[in-house]
Amino acid sequence: MTSTIVNQTPKTIPTNAQTDTWVKVSWLEFRELTEDPNFADAKFYFDHDLMRIEMTPISPSHAHEDAIVSKSIGVMTGLSRIPIYEYSNCSYRKEGIAEFQPDLSFYIGSHGKLPPRNDTAVDLDQFDLPTLVIEIAATSIQDDLGYKRLLYEKIGIPEYWVVNARTSEIFAFAIANGHSGRIRQSQVLAGLDLAIIETALQRSRLEDDAAIFRWLLEVFAKS
Repeated sequence: MTSTIVNQTPKTIPTNAQTDTWVKVSWLEFRELTEDPNFADAKFYFDHDLMRIEMTPISPSHAHEDAIVSKSIGVMTGLSRIPIYEYSNCSYRKEGIAEFQPDLSFYIGSHGKLPPRNDTAVDLDQFDLPTLVIEIAATSIQDDLGYKRLLYEKIGIPEYWVVNARTSEIFAFAIANGHSGRIRQSQVLAGLDLAIIETALQRSRLEDDAAIFRWLLEVFAKS
């Protein structure tokens, strides 16, 4: 559902700054909006003159699913000694072409050009793409499976997951040569069975995080 910013004058909020939908804007207009203090808490996406601003508050279910997915990947890679760097809500920018801010993103394995520790969006003309990006979806599930997936195909992200916060189902895609296909075992995480993370998400509805952590340790220690 499209929403608009209220209690602001037209001089403050541009007429094309609709939220939670894709609108046509130039790169310059997009960059001006990313620096607008009215959108300081927003998530921004851009793909070849199409922009999406997300202002929907993050719900407890969204936040907790995010934490369980992050914890699951952390336990698996830690026990498997897989080098990994995790980023939460990090902005990535390819000047004039694309920008995206996934809920979770990971650099997996050996990388020569990791993002610097600064306060700007990651410049993809200078630094590597993340290996895996994840969107936690509730109200945005159709967009995450649709246009955002096309964005990640075009930009060349190796693997993309969409986690349905309402059902705990994971839709995972391997991406190559501008195309994506469904997978059930991660190709960038040593064949990780996504059913394990789905089970962790389902158990988290009844168990606390410490119990989930112990269960993950037990499962991954056997694999």
